[in-house]
Amino acid sequence: MKILFTGGGTAGHIFPIIAVARELRRLGLEWEFYYLGPKDEFGSILLSQEGIKVKIILAGKIRRYLGWMAILENIFDILFKIPAGFLQSFFHIFFLAPDLIFSKGGYGSLAPAFCGWFMQVTILLHESDVAPGLANQVLSRLVSKILVSFPIAQTEYFSEKKMVSLGNPIRVELLNGSRERAKEFFKLTGEKPVILIMGGSQGAQKINDTILEILPQILSEFELIHQTGEKNFEEVRNESKVVITPELERFYHPIGFLKEIELREAYAASGLILSRAGSGSIFEIAALGKPSVLVPLALAAQDHQAKNAYAYADGSRGATLVIEESNLTPRFLLEKIKYIFAVPGELAKMSKAAKLFAKPDSGRLIAEYMMNYYKK
Repeated sequence: MKILFTGGGTAGHIFPIIAVARELRRLGLEWEFYYLGPKDEFGSILLSQEGIKVKIILAGKIRRYLGWMAILENIFDILFKIPAGFLQSFFHIFFLAPDLIFSKGGYGSLAPAFCGWFMQVTILLHESDVAPGLANQVLSRLVSKILVSFPIAQTEYFSEKKMVSLGNPIRVELLNGSRERAKEFFKLTGEKPVILIMGGSQGAQKINDTILEILPQILSEFELIHQTGEKNFEEVRNESKVVITPELERFYHPIGFLKEIELREAYAASGLILSRAGSGSIFEIAALGKPSVLVPLALAAQDHQAKNAYAYADGSRGATLVIEESNLTPRFLLEKIKYIFAVPGELAKMSKAAKLFAKPDSGRLIAEYMMNYYKK
């Protein structure tokens, strides 16, 4: 059986695909996995490591921000890249002849999913966010069922009759971390509570800048594992050396990007997680039962990160504190973190709420649903 995955090309699309592919393999049957999407060296490496054969297409997108450059890029994409992507998708799908297409959304999924529908291939859409992206909004009209991550009542746009809420698939391997291994890998002192700071796969400039402004104060009470983003790593590390003393430096552990094994151990060591509000991060944090502070990306399409964050806060009833970027001042963040650790029982209450919201077996449920749906 051939399964074709497709998605926009960001880590938010790639990691759920990997999680589902692993669960499909655990079902014990022989599958051939393919991925069709825009060029993404990081994603291609990760997918290839999982035995998923990667096919690249051109994929244009519509930029909804103003500016002459954006207008020119939109014109080029509409006239050249998008038509070329459709032709390439048609070619690949015709010769691959997949039995099932699993689309994660994003601009890179539009052509493969549409061409698959045109050639009458069975298609399943999965939507990670409360507010669906434009591609899944368009494609939702072509399919009979849409798998959604958040509860149906919280998910926007789609018809309730089409939605099936199975959660956002996470790599279950992330749930098996060890504080001892984390202590060894990150050179943790173990003298203070550990906070894990994540800004998504690319890092988050706003979060990085805010942390640097209060670094001496926060390190006086906490130990930090800080995923800065690869492109920001040198800048953050150099600035940190200017603002903190050698004594405090041993409590600060910046890293450009946390690979799966490193992220697993960092999760295990942390008592609190400060993160962006991508669906993947939220569902990983919930599955681990970790208290969190979420800072949604202000410029996210459809404001989906803010909607994700508030849906999680409401649905979990207290697992997280949401701070929007407009309110993210260094002093305010520091006081909120101190408050969470100072109030007796607050961390335990947040952890319990996170676990009640969690769907750690989402990948398995989706894999089983895919097989049953194909057999109909």
